[in-house]
Amino acid sequence: MSTPADAPVTPASRVVVVGGGPGGYEAALVARRLGADVTVVERAGLGGAAVLTDVMPSKTLIATAEWLTIADRAPELGIRTDGMAASGAVARHHIDLAAVNTRVKALAAAQSADIRGRLEREGVRILLGTGRLDGPTRVLVSTQEGVPDEVLEADVVLVATGATPRELPTARPDGERILTWTQLYDLTSLPEKLIVVGSGVTGAEFAGAYTSLGADVTLVSSRNRVLPGEDADAAELLEGVFKGRGMTVLSKSRAEGARRTADGVVVTLADGREVEGSHVLFAVGSIPTTAGIGLEEAGVRLSPSGHIQVDKVSRTSARGIYAAGDVTGVLPLASVAATQGRIAMSHALGDAVKPLSLRGVSANIFTAPEIATVGLSESRMQAMDMPYTVSMLPIARNPRAKMLGVREGFIKIFAHPASGTVLGAVLVGPRASESVFPLTLAVTHRMTTDQVAEAITVYPSMSGTIAEVARMLHHKVED
Repeated sequence: MSTPADAPVTPASRVVVVGGGPGGYEAALVARRLGADVTVVERAGLGGAAVLTDVMPSKTLIATAEWLTIADRAPELGIRTDGMAASGAVARHHIDLAAVNTRVKALAAAQSADIRGRLEREGVRILLGTGRLDGPTRVLVSTQEGVPDEVLEADVVLVATGATPRELPTARPDGERILTWTQLYDLTSLPEKLIVVGSGVTGAEFAGAYTSLGADVTLVSSRNRVLPGEDADAAELLEGVFKGRGMTVLSKSRAEGARRTADGVVVTLADGREVEGSHVLFAVGSIPTTAGIGLEEAGVRLSPSGHIQVDKVSRTSARGIYAAGDVTGVLPLASVAATQGRIAMSHALGDAVKPLSLRGVSANIFTAPEIATVGLSESRMQAMDMPYTVSMLPIARNPRAKMLGVREGFIKIFAHPASGTVLGAVLVGPRASESVFPLTLAVTHRMTTDQVAEAITVYPSMSGTIAEVARMLHHKVED
């Protein structure tokens, strides 16, 4: 996209950040360090959806479910619970969902308070309310609908208003039986039969978590497999794990709507079938929060999907206005939002800045097992007709995995056939989000598989398989 040829403003400028999520609060901290007068406008609470209703709550719930998954393996490791039948029958733990969700919301509130405290210590002014642009240099802040309480003059504006769950007009959420992922944490008891509509990352994470918590889960997927946008080997493995744990997966089944019954819900599919359950969660994507906040009137160009168009230093089409996070549609990750926000303020306030690069961004799907990815995917390289070599090993062969009773997962590395440069990787297994970091370094710094293989790993360790897969990609240098 084209952007105006504007010079960065000088320090001590007035910066207004609309939205207090990762993109907003990280930008505010950078702007303060660079000497700006900074105000953050946030309507829900510091940390935004990432902390209050999305990333932190969902991953806390998933961590609880993961503990149950690990606990269920205890008998095969020789661990017995008091009162277990002599026959060796498995004794399952049971979930107090009200207590779980109380903890989830308490941790989110504590994290939000920590972020607020950090911003206040740094001298950032915080206004709780809704921000709306009044041209490119002014933000109106309202604490009541349509009533501006304060007018903020700004030299730089950063829009980081995030996104909200997409709703189907034929399945309006009621917060009781028909739910979005932001409403799950008000449940006080485990759904007897949960229908999850949507097999992308969010749908897969919640479907897997509630299955581990003990719910009867049906996952409705409009595509031919779970996680259609992810590595095919990883998605196939995860779907097998889901089914092995008792989940019902309805592939190639598009949901058209949902209605409440006397004691549950009925989800109607496009082919006329009906699926009955006690609750339904719709995880069918999100929409950017851009409507009604004065963006287009201020000269900010939006995409057909409603996202704010930005360049690699987070500039919009309007001079002095930047944007970061899910509202831009660049990559819906909190880490990317934070990076965009930091880049925006460095550029706007005249500091050295490196444009955003997605090459080394690692992502993780918090299922059990987890799926971590970095760099180019196999499908992307195939679509680009790009040459690559690939090596993969199951982690069940790893000695540490054997000790822990881990059977599902693998490590896969893609490399350039001539140079050996690491192009990408897929890790499937417990704590894949932690294990992917060395391969993130390799992709970011264009390391070769030989350089990865030469690093000596701890024995026994899960990371040992990373080095082993890298060694398998070695090419002997011919004289």
